[in-house]
Amino acid sequence: MSLKLKIWRQKNSKDKGQMVDYNLDGVSPDMSFLEMLDILNNKLVREKGDQIAFDHDCREGICGMCSLMINGEAHGPQGGVTTCQLHMRKFKNGDEIVIEPWRAKAFPVVKDLMVDRSAFDQIMAAGGYVNINTGNAPDGNSILIGHEEAELAMDAAACIGCGACVASCKNASAMLFVAAKVSQLALLPQGQVEAESRALAMVEKMDELGFGNCTNEAECEAQCPKGIKLDNIARMNRGVVRGIFAARK
Repeated sequence: MSLKLKIWRQKNSKDKGQMVDYNLDGVSPDMSFLEMLDILNNKLVREKGDQIAFDHDCREGICGMCSLMINGEAHGPQGGVTTCQLHMRKFKNGDEIVIEPWRAKAFPVVKDLMVDRSAFDQIMAAGGYVNINTGNAPDGNSILIGHEEAELAMDAAACIGCGACVASCKNASAMLFVAAKVSQLALLPQGQVEAESRALAMVEKMDELGFGNCTNEAECEAQCPKGIKLDNIARMNRGVVRGIFAARK
């Protein structure tokens, strides 16, 4: 295939940045989207041009680093996959593809398509852990957990922290990410001891870092590559309310 690419180029966080046009031939439908960008960078190297910076690591849909807006959609047109799992067969010969970084105040651009998502790390540091001594790993059946609770906790833990929820939300809200991290602990016995204080601390840090609030438009759920549900936000909000009342006692 031959493609017309419009890619955001920005030298650093202070640079104004601009869209730059590229033409790329010889793209196989079997390539992943990131492999297509590798081919373009190889071409730029041969032409002694500046390579396009973009994040990637595992390329297996696990690490969440491949954060790209593709034709206005987080991770591209195929639902339920990350950018590294998106294949060029989803596009047609001669297509124009617009590629941009995440757009959010709390995710400043580092260079080109790379953004600084360390704000997520700060939210996790505020309470995304179990602070009590749980001892050594227990035998598999010594702590009985209901099947439904276990499944819900595992579903929430599937969040890879890619930031697609933030990039898709008009308010740049991180509520779905925070809710998933709160839920995966609050649903299990070990995490219930600090459930309310954890939810309150993480939401307060989220607000402090400049993320917006949730207005229930569900773009985050629609674009999440791991299918994290809005139910987690409701669960987190209940925890926050209980945390506020507990703090006043």
